[in-house]
Amino acid sequence: MPSRSETRVITAGLLREWALPVPSGGKQARGTVLVVGGARFTPGAVLLAGVAALRAGAGVLQLAAAESTAAALSIQVPEAMVVGLPETADGAVAGRASQQLGELVAAADVVAVGPGLTDIDQTRELLRLVLDAADRQTALVLDAYALGALSHSPDLLVGSGRPAVLTPNLTEARHLLDREPGDDLDADAAELARRYDAVVSLYGHIATPDGRGWREESGDAGLGTSGSGDVRAGLLAGLLSRGAQPDQAACWAAYAHAVSGQRLVPRYGRIGFLARELLDEIPPTLAAV
Repeated sequence: MPSRSETRVITAGLLREWALPVPSGGKQARGTVLVVGGARFTPGAVLLAGVAALRAGAGVLQLAAAESTAAALSIQVPEAMVVGLPETADGAVAGRASQQLGELVAAADVVAVGPGLTDIDQTRELLRLVLDAADRQTALVLDAYALGALSHSPDLLVGSGRPAVLTPNLTEARHLLDREPGDDLDADAAELARRYDAVVSLYGHIATPDGRGWREESGDAGLGTSGSGDVRAGLLAGLLSRGAQPDQAACWAAYAHAVSGQRLVPRYGRIGFLARELLDEIPPTLAAV
């Protein structure tokens, strides 16, 4: 793996030398992923992230979303256990304490927080609830509004030793950096990794707090579509669940996300495919490496 200050391009050859764990046994050996998100008007984000986690190899999937969406989600994703969370009057997931959510977080191997959340203040409370309930060894994926919440409390992960991956887009990176991202996204990812003491995956630019870095260069314009980031976050969670380390999971997820999009180009062109269509491409993309 790369030394400090060196950024390596992610290729199939690099990943073959960094093979993913292949757990044996039943679904418990492949871990439990809990996705926390999904406000009243954005439940699809949790669906996309959750199914991506299963496609990446997670054994057990649990979804926690706004209570008004839980029944529909349970029908759309029959493979998952779905838990309804308290809502605010405008449909945001409320951050107040939930014993059931705390128990699910405590028992999960990976918790992904953020897809489909809509209220920054409620998300801050929800993120603190998750961190309080999670075991120190529980892997975390923070996406979307969870990253905005983290930007308001930048020391939440620092020094905790938690295995965590942040998946910002450029807007979220601006909040985390407190400035506009520059032309050198490798450097910006490295700065974020140091500042927040977590692995960072910024548009295919991956960095670790100790200065190692990778870059995925095959992603195309088609990935810039609604829900694509939710798929990437779920992919990461699924790889972590099956035993990958945070840096390894981030590199594999960036590659699988990009190549899954490439596989859709012959059918739909460079743009126009949907995030949900990425999901079925994940297993063959991973297997082809």
